[in-house]
Amino acid sequence: MPLIITIHNCIGLLSVVIPPDIADSEGSEASAVEGGSVELKCQANGVPEPSTAWKREGGRNIIFRDENGNEEKVVESYVGPSLLLKGLRRADMGTYWCIASNGVPPRKSRKYEVIVLFPPLVRPATVVVWRMVDMQVTLQCYVEASPKSLATWQRGKSHTGAKLLNSSKYIISEDNKYNNQNKFAVRMNLTINRLKRNDFGDYTCSAVNAYGRANATITLKETPQKTTTTTTTTTTTTTTQRPTTTIRTTTRPPKRHLKKQQNQNALDMENNHVGVNALNFYNINMYGTPNSSQSHHNEYSQRVERQKVRPSGPPRHYVVYNNGIRLVYKYIFIFVNLLLIV
Repeated sequence: MPLIITIHNCIGLLSVVIPPDIADSEGSEASAVEGGSVELKCQANGVPEPSTAWKREGGRNIIFRDENGNEEKVVESYVGPSLLLKGLRRADMGTYWCIASNGVPPRKSRKYEVIVLFPPLVRPATVVVWRMVDMQVTLQCYVEASPKSLATWQRGKSHTGAKLLNSSKYIISEDNKYNNQNKFAVRMNLTINRLKRNDFGDYTCSAVNAYGRANATITLKETPQKTTTTTTTTTTTTTTQRPTTTIRTTTRPPKRHLKKQQNQNALDMENNHVGVNALNFYNINMYGTPNSSQSHHNEYSQRVERQKVRPSGPPRHYVVYNNGIRLVYKYIFIFVNLLLIV
């Protein structure tokens, strides 16, 4: 029996995929002076061929400028194998990421550092600082420099003054974490313990690197103390002796009112008329009405009345007798008249 052999030809296609990889031929750091330019290259290999994209660390924007430093475009990410930055500024300094991907996991990324070189810039936190004696004070300066500068503190306005060193009196420190976005910035601190009067004055913070030098001066002044004015009031008591006045009382007879005197005189005249009328009545009854006797008595009565009537003019003082004495004199007067008639 014959042998029959059948051969089938099978053609197969084998595809090989390779995840992306980034070559390290160009290095991961680029530097240039401020105003210059740098080009970052990211050569990625893989199957299929990967694509590359650029992003900045911290989500910051990528700024494209021309040779004169004028801003052209601001983007969050840029796609391309290389990144060209022109008209560099110190704000462009930082970390840039190149990310390569071709659909085959994992993605590949590489970090690039951009360094902008410039001379130091020194700014005082406060130009004048006030403190009192025996207190502690901290003077601060902000320094921007790339590469990092050598910072020092001196006494006086010139950077050539006496250099201050760490001691129990002076404490010098640096803080580069106050500004996380700008790694080229640092804060310089000078702490002075237990201030004395000779510690007040000027202090200079200086920074120097290969591209230049800068300094700033801070004036430390004594806080004026509040002056308390004490006013002393002196009270003077003066004793004045007043002269003693002796009051002598002179007893004078009571004043008699004119109206009362007139009333009394009228009363006396009335009483006299009564007496005279009674006498005339007695004479008429006893002796009749001789004209001579009646005329004599009338003249006498009128003369007595004229004497008792007070003349007009300024008031005069009269002696007023008691009524009993006045009646006695009246009866005596009547009795005398009777005797004369008889």
